[in-house]
Amino acid sequence: MSAAAGTGAKRPARRGIVLALALAALVVAVFVGANAHLVYVAVTSQPDCVPHAKEVGIDGAPLRAARSAC
Repeated sequence: MSAAAGTGAKRPARRGIVLALALAALVVAVFVGANAHLVYVAVTSQPDCVPHAKEVGIDGAPLRAARSAC
């Protein structure tokens, strides 16, 4: 009878460990997926051109873009 009681006591502990590992795996998967999406968007997006001064001091702008992509 003690053997049956011993296996019954181990089962909830195993279930808790499995649940904790599954939850940890889910958190890691969401974290990796979010970072992968962030890298994908950063690499594939190209910002639109905005009007800016092409030369220093034109249109009252003291600064200009370092290198224009437009």
